[in-house]
Amino acid sequence: MNETKELTGFKKYCAEQNISFTMQRIFIDGLGGMAHGLFASLLIGTIFQTVGVYLFDLNYALWGQEFALLVDSRNFAVAVQGAAMAGAIAYSMKAPPFVIYSCLTVGYAANSLGGAGGPLAVFVVTLVAVFLGKLVSKRTPVDLIVTPTVTILGGVLVATLIAPPIGTAASWLGNIIMWATNQQPFLMGILVAAIMGIVLTLPISSAAICAALGLVGLAGGAAVAGCCAHMVGFAVASYRENKVGGLVSQGLGTSMLQVPNLIRKPVLWLPAVVASVINGPIATCVFKLKMNGAAISSGMGTCGLVGPIGCITGWLSPSEGAVAQGEAAIAPGAMDWIGLVLISIVIPAVVAWLTSEFMRKKGIIKENDYKIAA
Repeated sequence: MNETKELTGFKKYCAEQNISFTMQRIFIDGLGGMAHGLFASLLIGTIFQTVGVYLFDLNYALWGQEFALLVDSRNFAVAVQGAAMAGAIAYSMKAPPFVIYSCLTVGYAANSLGGAGGPLAVFVVTLVAVFLGKLVSKRTPVDLIVTPTVTILGGVLVATLIAPPIGTAASWLGNIIMWATNQQPFLMGILVAAIMGIVLTLPISSAAICAALGLVGLAGGAAVAGCCAHMVGFAVASYRENKVGGLVSQGLGTSMLQVPNLIRKPVLWLPAVVASVINGPIATCVFKLKMNGAAISSGMGTCGLVGPIGCITGWLSPSEGAVAQGEAAIAPGAMDWIGLVLISIVIPAVVAWLTSEFMRKKGIIKENDYKIAA
């Protein structure tokens, strides 16, 4: 008879405090929360700025001051990106309220100290701060004082110790990937596109990874190509089973909807992977597509059209990361627009459809293999 032993000691305490060290909690929930925090601060702020500078803004005078609603909102949103990431990470990891609120300070500190690799520093430091906060949460009559004190002081101390080296390491790795892509655009175009496309479809945040590594420029363009290829690829390959609803939910939503089918039958990944492998080097070698907007956009694909929009904002107003890599604003020409449309939608759709149809004729893909559960 299989008996379950009752938890004791520290394990029991962790269970009571909802402290979990699982891959799901740390890398799936945590990275997902980080991406949400970046989206609600840096990314949306970048879009605000591009619209406000190049299209229109609401300018007005109030209380003796001049305001530009969109551009000002961008500045405020970007200023709190570290706090937004940390709060979202803590929330996604089911932290108690006082821990979540306290992590805002920790995230701001980690992002400031982490430099160009701030997002990764925020992720690691916030994990520690959440752990410390959960250890003491609701364990004393003065929880209002104890939990914020432990979370903030512990988190800021950890940030001062490890955020700078983590930020430097993340920036170094991102620079290596971007340098390698510039040196070998064909090979790296294939690798970056395929890897980021696969990560996008897994329950891991490709957007958070791109942000953590600061992937912009040509490498960012390859990531966009791979992510778009997976989203559009699965949407088109599964059209027979899922019709228009599946086309929209996967093409503009997420290709993660296919994960249950991919676990059951991994060969179903092939049309999207082939599309990524072809799309990547076309992006890097033919159209030289660069993601010079916010690095998080590199890992979003066609989800809400964030990837293509990021490319457009990067053309008009390069992000700080792109400027640091020597990129400048450009006036996009006809080939830039054609390349963006082809890479974002057309090439992935055509390649994935042809590949899936060939596999269906060979009996590799069978009816309802791609069916999304209602």
